[in-house]
Amino acid sequence: MSAAELGAKARALLRGSQRATLATLLDGAPYASLVLVAEDEDAAPILLLSDLAEHAKNLKRDPRASLLIDGTAGLAEPLAGPRVTLLGTIGRSGEPRLKTRFLARHPGAATYINFKDFACYRMEVARAHLVEGFGRIDWISGQDFLLPGVAKGS
Repeated sequence: MSAAELGAKARALLRGSQRATLATLLDGAPYASLVLVAEDEDAAPILLLSDLAEHAKNLKRDPRASLLIDGTAGLAEPLAGPRVTLLGTIGRSGEPRLKTRFLARHPGAATYINFKDFACYRMEVARAHLVEGFGRIDWISGQDFLLPGVAKGS
């Protein structure tokens, strides 16, 4: 399978998911939490985080993170189902379009998206680890994960 096809499969998992597991670093140890996820025009993940949340504090100290997108809901054998782990850095962004994109995916966030302690964060995907089931595992570059021909932040 080509890198472009693998990237398309990984993006489809992100597009089809409402939530993800975010892993950040807390004193050098992994810290995992549940987050809502949306995507930018180029398929980069967008998160809405509170400054009060431990994961947001962790990202301020060290932006390295991973997001696990789980496409196995409802499967009798979840380990035989698809999932993708995105690795990269996550940074806070003040770009209004990210709020618009996040709200389009999660309209319920309208009640708190403009609170002072909430902000959108965007992931710069360095690479992705796609698992489509037993024995179907591939690494994908960040360039192949992101949509080709779409400028960052366009």
